[in-house]
Amino acid sequence: MIALVRGEVAGRRPAGQSGGEVVVDVNGVGYRLSVSSETMSHVPAVGKPVTLHSHLIVRDDALQLYGFATEEERDLFLMLLGVQSVGPKVALAVLSGGSPRELLGALAGGDVASFQAVPGIGRRTAERIIVELREKAGVSLPDDAVAVPGGAQVGDDPRSLARAALVGLGFTPQEVDSLLDGAPDGTAEQLIAHALRASRR
Repeated sequence: MIALVRGEVAGRRPAGQSGGEVVVDVNGVGYRLSVSSETMSHVPAVGKPVTLHSHLIVRDDALQLYGFATEEERDLFLMLLGVQSVGPKVALAVLSGGSPRELLGALAGGDVASFQAVPGIGRRTAERIIVELREKAGVSLPDDAVAVPGGAQVGDDPRSLARAALVGLGFTPQEVDSLLDGAPDGTAEQLIAHALRASRR
């Protein structure tokens, strides 16, 4: 298994919003990797050094190598492949929708619309992705209550749910308060989306 490719960027070929291809020269051997738009945004110019985490898929008629800027993105890719009706192309399209943290936020918030907006994904598949990946990704939020640090429980108040989900995604309580400061009232999903957008500014 090829788990990591490190070398010099020999070529970059963006393919729209769903990603593209990167060719990495490793000691004179060029490796072509399919990547998401998220990873493509981290790939430097031709001639610059690059390191990509990778996953090799072996088929009867081809060997296809996929590249990722982070291990977190590769882990999400592998989890997506475990969902019925989701192949490598669709998985890359999902990953092109945002950073791993943003995608985990969409999972935690049950944001069906975000996944349904991906080409090739209908509502049923979007719902299946959320149901199956929430637990695997460790971002499952029970419908009636969620645990927060210290063993306390919060009910279905949108801000409390959003705060707990964001802390679960790795933000500190202070960061969460800052990200949610001034956010308009809405559902937990909308508040999480607002906070994740604010974190990228």
